[in-house]
Amino acid sequence: MITEEATETAPAPVRDEPAPPRPAKRRRAWDEVPRWHIYLPLSIYLVFTLIPFYWILLFALRPAGSTSLVPWPITFDHFEKVWTERAFGTYFENSVYVGLATLVMTTLVALAGGYALARFDFKVKNAFMLALLCSQFVPGALLLVPLFEIFAELKMINSLGSVIIAETVFQLPLSMILISNFIKNVPYSLEEAAWVDGCNRLTAFRIVVLPLLRPGLIAVGSFAFVHSWNHFLFALMFLNNQDKQTIPVGLNTLMSADSVDLGALAAGGIIAAVPVVIVFAFIQKWLITGFSAGAVKG
Repeated sequence: MITEEATETAPAPVRDEPAPPRPAKRRRAWDEVPRWHIYLPLSIYLVFTLIPFYWILLFALRPAGSTSLVPWPITFDHFEKVWTERAFGTYFENSVYVGLATLVMTTLVALAGGYALARFDFKVKNAFMLALLCSQFVPGALLLVPLFEIFAELKMINSLGSVIIAETVFQLPLSMILISNFIKNVPYSLEEAAWVDGCNRLTAFRIVVLPLLRPGLIAVGSFAFVHSWNHFLFALMFLNNQDKQTIPVGLNTLMSADSVDLGALAAGGIIAAVPVVIVFAFIQKWLITGFSAGAVKG
């Protein structure tokens, strides 16, 4: 027999409630744009970008005097001419030497200066940073006369060392600012923990901070290399002998007031562009990481 008290305390049956409706998927602005509105302007931009490169390949690979729009039959006579007769092999070696030396010197000096700017406070720090920024507005042509006078006093005219020093000085301000920002993104507590474990400042920087700066160092070094590889002004002014000149000056020798050897000039341009393309093809992952994510890990 069920009593009235048991009836009152019996649990009420559980009913399955319907699940709340899912919110509608939010449509983004570009989802409503027809695909051809995106692909058409990108295709036009791609055509205008690739046409100059195809034109260079056309002049470099087709025979001299040909007017064909297709490089057939393909010839490499222009490459052989600029590499042997025009001494582009020497220009190439000089450019590689200048580029690698500028990369190493810029990276080392910028690393030391960037660490000082990021980790130490001194009275003229803000003024020094302002001076670094303002130096980027000074065109390189204004530095030619004072640098030429300095190198002439040091007996460094017609020496690759003068070009390396000039390129390093020209690249240092921006490189130092970039490196200092990367170091600021590394937590200072990591260095302090290394100090507690018995490391001095230099050892803590080498073991803890330096591995985290790899994307930033690659970005700074690659831009220093590419700029020194393509820079024409310093090599033209400080180098006199043909066996000391670099590729940009060598390309200039292919043009005269009376005529221009378009095939040789196109072949020389390809030779000058290939190393830069290869460098960026290998470091693009580090380059994007360096400028997007910075140096923060952990």
